[in-house]
Amino acid sequence: EYRPLLAKMRVQMWAEFERSVKGGSAFGRLAGTVTSRQERKTRTGNKMGILRLSDPTGQYEAVLFSEGLSLYRDLLEPGNSVVLYASAEERAEGVNVRIEKVEPLEKLAANERASLRVFLRDEKPLDSLKRHLEPRGEGDVSVVLIQGNGAREIEIQLKGRYKVSPAIANAIKAVPGVVQVQLS
Repeated sequence: EYRPLLAKMRVQMWAEFERSVKGGSAFGRLAGTVTSRQERKTRTGNKMGILRLSDPTGQYEAVLFSEGLSLYRDLLEPGNSVVLYASAEERAEGVNVRIEKVEPLEKLAANERASLRVFLRDEKPLDSLKRHLEPRGEGDVSVVLIQGNGAREIEIQLKGRYKVSPAIANAIKAVPGVVQVQLS
């Protein structure tokens, strides 16, 4: 789940972006997964891309003209999750989105220092937790020990940086004895 990271990076989901355009904004960073790409020729003979994208809040269409299409074609394959730097305007048929720049979502997420907090009631899951954490990443990891039915919490920040991702957080959630995992 990338929503906490997207909020931290000031990247919008479609519904939020659409509201901001209707409110007068003309530019933003928009996350989505490419569902289809068509290439057509313009009146001048140049190529343009018409993309369909989706995110948990909806589906949308965006256009990309010749220069951008040649630069970002490899990133815009169906199934790829991307961040679009886009300009937009409201028209009678809806919000019209024009792509200015494209980055893979994974790259942008990797540039942000993510943090992972793992909540435990005792030390039993520590060995399993250790097997899931890979050093030499960019993320911070804390272990929070819950004592006395939640009356007290002791948080310990692990030394070093670790690889932190939604996949790792989900794997840790499945470890017996882990109460909760927060990824931000």
